[in-house]
Amino acid sequence: MSLDDIAAGLAVTTTQSERGVAVADRTETPLVERLEPVADDLPCTPAAAATLVESYADGASIGDAARAANVAAVTAAKTLHLFGEDTSPLGPTGRDIVRDWLDARISRTDAKTLTKTDDDAFALAVYVETHDPLPVAETALDSLLAVEQADPLSDARSG
Repeated sequence: MSLDDIAAGLAVTTTQSERGVAVADRTETPLVERLEPVADDLPCTPAAAATLVESYADGASIGDAARAANVAAVTAAKTLHLFGEDTSPLGPTGRDIVRDWLDARISRTDAKTLTKTDDDAFALAVYVETHDPLPVAETALDSLLAVEQADPLSDARSG
């Protein structure tokens, strides 16, 4: 197979994909009330979490959604992580390094040096690694943050 065969049918586009998440909220109960059962587990109030999630679901960045909810950006990232979103500031290798630090295989100084992060990013990465998403919170959102499972390469393939 030649390079021409491999590249046959590929097209370059100049448009960017729409940023945001698919919204499919089919419940009648307000989001704030659905978050009440997990209020003690959230790093912010259910009202702030609801505002945060709604802004984020509308396509706002974590920082913009945090401002809309009047919470710190790191609090927003922690909250979204608890709802099942990937908010880790590190990639897979960085996450492995944080896990090594958590397992006392390397020092914190070495872990921060290897991940090339500041204190805030490192602390968020540790939070993400030590806190699992809340199943009850994910259910309460009822797919508000569900991302469509489309084929990521569909635009690159010919019909």
